[in-house]
Amino acid sequence: MEKNTENKSMSEALADRLFYRKKTAFEVMSDKELSAAMEYARGYAEYLFNSKTEREAVKTSVEMLKKQGFIQYRLGDSIERGGRYYLNNRDKSLFAFRIGTEDINNGMRICAAHIDSPRLDLKQNPLYEDSGFAYLKTHYYGGLRKYQWPTLPLALHGTVTLSGGKNVDVCIGEDIGDPVLMISDLLPHLSGEQGKKPLDHAYDGEALNAVACASPYRENGAAADTSDAVKLNLMKLLNEKYGIKEADFMTAELCLVPAGRPVDIGLDRWLMGGYGHDDKVCAYPALTALCDSTDSRHTVMCVLADKEETGSDGVTGMQCSLFSELIDEIAESLGGSGRVCRSRSSCLSTDVSAAYDPGFSDCFEKRNTAFAGSGVVINKYNGARGKSSTSDASSEYLGKLRDIFDADGVLWQTAEPGKVDCGGSGTVARFIANHNIDTVDIGVPVISMHAPFEAISKVDLYFAYRAFLAFYR
Repeated sequence: MEKNTENKSMSEALADRLFYRKKTAFEVMSDKELSAAMEYARGYAEYLFNSKTEREAVKTSVEMLKKQGFIQYRLGDSIERGGRYYLNNRDKSLFAFRIGTEDINNGMRICAAHIDSPRLDLKQNPLYEDSGFAYLKTHYYGGLRKYQWPTLPLALHGTVTLSGGKNVDVCIGEDIGDPVLMISDLLPHLSGEQGKKPLDHAYDGEALNAVACASPYRENGAAADTSDAVKLNLMKLLNEKYGIKEADFMTAELCLVPAGRPVDIGLDRWLMGGYGHDDKVCAYPALTALCDSTDSRHTVMCVLADKEETGSDGVTGMQCSLFSELIDEIAESLGGSGRVCRSRSSCLSTDVSAAYDPGFSDCFEKRNTAFAGSGVVINKYNGARGKSSTSDASSEYLGKLRDIFDADGVLWQTAEPGKVDCGGSGTVARFIANHNIDTVDIGVPVISMHAPFEAISKVDLYFAYRAFLAFYR
């Protein structure tokens, strides 16, 4: 029970005024706000399930934008005040923007998230048969822990470009009644030698091969008397469903991801578990906040980038020149200067942060870590150990954001990525800052980040949306 303010000593009153005390969302949110957060999370759960790959995320996001009156934009198109546009970059990254009423040389408000997640990509020649099974060979994508992927139900997602240029979208393992794939593991009775290996070396990347078929092709009422009859049966099934031949794998982008929908965790249902929270849990509020910020005078942009998990390289990564070229084109179309616009723009690199986990407390410095349920988290800097490979936001920029969030009742906290010498992390922030744009990392704390099944608090998701909306406005 709180002490009566009138009975507090001078020291207690002074401490209340001067000390910072982190609060949880459940201490500050009304019942109405909690209901709004729960409802908002339902929409996010659908987005997460429908966006397990970057291609699916772009498709789902474009559908959302079209409902809000956004139209497709291509470099060179005309731009009008008040216009709502999206640029679809090769179906794997997305730029959505709305033109405000103020002078474009005042800069833009930008939120940048990424929509790729750690997964198992199929190799270009993935099929082989061994001992009565047909397998698909994989090459893992992003910073995952290999031991977490065997014995999971896995779904096959992706796009195959057939001879002649036709694209075929593949999705097996998500509909009710669908089969799934799996990577096997040793039974404990035979795993003595495996158990002696360090955790990161107990599983070889070349051994992460998924069982895809277990019966041979049959003809004349019996198993076919031919080599690779199980592989042949697998190809027959794929050909019947998608028109795929084995050579088509060489021009395909296919991957294995955990099958199934997001689920509530805990009897109170305030945690949500699922695959791909990093970074869809920031992409969704960045996109919905853009759609809802119609009263903003600023020109605002939401970037959904690819390839963050592997360094942001390539034509769909954040290091691609398309980002700065688009800003320059917008500014010049409105009679401004791209160089001036960029110098006066500000950006939120909307990416997740590691949430404190009591089970692994040795890896966290408790005074400077994010807690699930305590609001959206700002990382002034990321990087590894000596702050290498990071953008370090200025005090002035953080001060501006602090005033914006406090004025709008946004619950926020600060953190850094674990203990100083435990490792570190990187985001797209440094690539955006390299364009002379004030940038800071802000996002949702995640438990078991980069695992096939991650967890977030729904209240943190909601405050991320509130923060991004306040920033856009």
